[in-house]
Amino acid sequence: MAKNEILRPDICVIGAGSGGLSVAAAAAAFGVSVVLVERGKMGGDCLNYGCVPSKSLIAAGKHAHSIAAGADFGVFADQMQVNFGKIHQHIHDVIAAIEPNDSVERFTGLGVQVIQAEAQFVDRRTVAAGEVRIRARRFVIATGSAPTVPPIEGLQKVPYFTNETVFGNTRRIGHLIIVGAGPIGLEMAQAFRRLGSDVTVLEAQEALAKEDRELAEVVLRRLADEGVNVITGARVARFEEQNGVGLRAVYDDKEARKSVEGTHLLIATGRRPNVKDLNLKAAGIRYSDNGIEVNKRLKTSNGRVFAIGDVTGGMQFTHLANYHAGLVIRAILFRLSAKEDPGIVPRVTFTDPEIAGVGLSEEEAARQYGTIRVLRWPYAENDRAQAERRTEGFIKAITDKRGRILGAAIVGAQAGELIQMWALAITQRLNIKAFTGIVSPYPTYSEISKRAAITYFTPSLTNPNLRRLLAFLRKFG
Repeated sequence: MAKNEILRPDICVIGAGSGGLSVAAAAAAFGVSVVLVERGKMGGDCLNYGCVPSKSLIAAGKHAHSIAAGADFGVFADQMQVNFGKIHQHIHDVIAAIEPNDSVERFTGLGVQVIQAEAQFVDRRTVAAGEVRIRARRFVIATGSAPTVPPIEGLQKVPYFTNETVFGNTRRIGHLIIVGAGPIGLEMAQAFRRLGSDVTVLEAQEALAKEDRELAEVVLRRLADEGVNVITGARVARFEEQNGVGLRAVYDDKEARKSVEGTHLLIATGRRPNVKDLNLKAAGIRYSDNGIEVNKRLKTSNGRVFAIGDVTGGMQFTHLANYHAGLVIRAILFRLSAKEDPGIVPRVTFTDPEIAGVGLSEEEAARQYGTIRVLRWPYAENDRAQAERRTEGFIKAITDKRGRILGAAIVGAQAGELIQMWALAITQRLNIKAFTGIVSPYPTYSEISKRAAITYFTPSLTNPNLRRLLAFLRKFG
């Protein structure tokens, strides 16, 4: 590209994370000209620092836990060993296996022009990327988010991990202190505990604060049983170095000032949208520290610009960014006015047991609809769960008084897989009767969903009119 060249594509995508890549690939598949700008690694946070490495580490922890629990199945393994160098290799082998799908070479082959530089708006319809100017018909901002590092006294004087650095660790951690008991903090807490580390989690509010408390308590009991020390109501006041071999976290709870000593620290206090380096003001795009303002069609205050994924300040899920990408493609290419519906987006916390949900919670449904039905079924009544000794947990499905499915939440084994049929039901506005007609293979965890659905009709079994009808029909032989 020539210096100061002006490119005039149909679409310019800023950010090569999951959402941005989805927009670029879809547009290119329709023969539309696309320029993709990325200042960092292709694949964004999910591939390099988030979903992929975290689930790879969690998988290693599950294998260690399975070996330790083998005695319950009559399987014994003496002196289990954990090699963090090999775990590090496993994590990065998984990233390397997926990288080609997100690479510059692949997207160039699809017809996307990739520019590896920082993007900044020059005016309402122009972006500068290195020495190139891009004047596109439409722009899509998909710059994601970054870890939030709280302004705690002494933090800059002690070494600490975030989700962008913890997967570079190659050695066993003696005692990991984690600040933040949200999904990321507790997923990492359990994984490191299973791999042999002592773990203390400090949380100023409630652990898993955004989850249904009934479900969250199942996970928190399991973490406690496994030896993870979760301290809630703990506001960290400062960090102190410990003779160069560790650190002390000083915190306040309801009773007094206390402290805990550890060898390593992980900050897991949430994420902030990447908005500051885009010069959004020059483009007339309204934003705040909470993200870029968009309407239900994901359009910003500049009609030429859309924003998707984490940068909008909503739920921070890779699959949400991909959902956004589909809506934006429809709007840009086909002029379809598709609106975002957050209620159809499932959510999963990948602890063990997992927590998954979609649609309205029990509390939200009661507030909006008044009369609701809450349908339950425990894992302990599922034969596959008994066979695998995974009996903790339950499903909770919520319907209105006529049986339309409003939401579902699951805590237990494979909850993230089981929630998908409920996500489909809510997307299609199905009645609970649809579940009763499903033939579930036996024995599988999926039977839990059907058994919960059948309980909707339990009250009718004692209906006197139905009883009289059955008695009348029996007279005919």
